[in-house]
Amino acid sequence: MQKRLQIAVQKSGRLLEGSLKLLKECGIRVDNGKDQLKASAGNFPLDILYLRNSDIPQYVEDGVADIGIIGENTAFEKQKQIKAILPLGFSKCRLSIAVPKNTAYPGPEFLNGKRIATSYPNSLRHYLDTHQLEAEIHEISGSVEIAPNIGLADAICDLVSSGSTLFKNGLEEKEVVLKSEACIVAHPALSEEKQAILDKLV
Repeated sequence: MQKRLQIAVQKSGRLLEGSLKLLKECGIRVDNGKDQLKASAGNFPLDILYLRNSDIPQYVEDGVADIGIIGENTAFEKQKQIKAILPLGFSKCRLSIAVPKNTAYPGPEFLNGKRIATSYPNSLRHYLDTHQLEAEIHEISGSVEIAPNIGLADAICDLVSSGSTLFKNGLEEKEVVLKSEACIVAHPALSEEKQAILDKLV
């Protein structure tokens, strides 16, 4: 019986739409719908696992999924033993630092000693360390952009695509921490058979 490659994709959102479009463009026909947790390709040895985006790096590291499609920002943030093998060119965004409008902002040194709210503490910490800055990181899981308005933080570090959410919340983007797009990540020790399937896919 032929081995099948297990690919993990986001179960909802922009990454899912881009992932399914990519598979379709590769000529891969998915037999059952995305409302299920698992689907199979009818014309290629590929099974699709629909998972929460933040869980995909762990599943790939553990070998439950052989490969996954995630944002580069997620791959960087989660710091798992996985390898990014191919940027895909969709779901482009950036992880940026923003402050309230009309804030006197001389440059990154503004962040020294400040409180910064983020859902990406590892990425933010790396940026601060690189710039030899010290700040108080407040890790929150959602609605990061309201943190300055409620007195929780002096700045935020969050994903930005169009900037409209920042504008609505009276914030201005000041620094880009990292640029991101969708990419394929893989378990670092795929079997020869599964690597051969992956090579056909990419």
